Amino acid sequence: MNKKSQAYIHLINLKQKEMIDISKDFFNKIKTRRTIRDFSSKDISIEILENAIKAAGRAPSGANQQPWHFVIVSNKKIKKSIRNAAEKEEQAFYTKRAPKEWINALKHIGTDANKPHLEKAPYLIIVFAERYSVNEKSEKIKNYYVSESVGISTGFLITALHFAGLVTLTHTPSPMKFLNKILNRPSNESAYLIIAVGYPDDDATVPVISKKQLSEFLTKFT
Repeated sequence: MNKKSQAYIHLINLKQKEMIDISKDFFNKIKTRRTIRDFSSKDISIEILENAIKAAGRAPSGANQQPWHFVIVSNKKIKKSIRNAAEKEEQAFYTKRAPKEWINALKHIGTDANKPHLEKAPYLIIVFAERYSVNEKSEKIKNYYVSESVGISTGFLITALHFAGLVTLTHTPSPMKFLNKILNRPSNESAYLIIAVGYPDDDATVPVISKKQLSEFLTKFT
């Protein structure tokens, strides 16, 4: 039988009042998170990103297979290649693929096919999902609950970056197969998400939006 870790023992010994205070404090901090589209080119320590990715690696996953891989990009030529390929797909999306309802839903955010943040942000983190693993004998191993696992891990990552004082912008051009080619990733991996990371530009603005009240997305059976 596995022994409980000291950290876990500490957590289960918290008093109810302490737990409530911690949960309130977390909410008050996470509610300040906003998606930023205007980045400063100010450099940041890569160690911050590495620590955030280590946190993402602690996420739960199906059968503990940890079916994710993260690529950090700061190289200007590679960022430009990613932007060019992404904007090509986005142009097709906005002019041909997307239904009118989808375009209308995006209007209040102000997005279009131009993605300057892919070059301006000091770092890009590309999240890949491992659809299957390959062992030392080059045999395929089925991974379970891949999308769910990678989604949870990505949530950990975005939260960690926010708590470190950085801002992010998630981006999902479709399709994203160009990322495998540009970043030389194997065929068992599929690009899941691009995250631009950095500081907000001095003139950065965000749209005025509201979040649903708890009663709108919570049902309780007590």
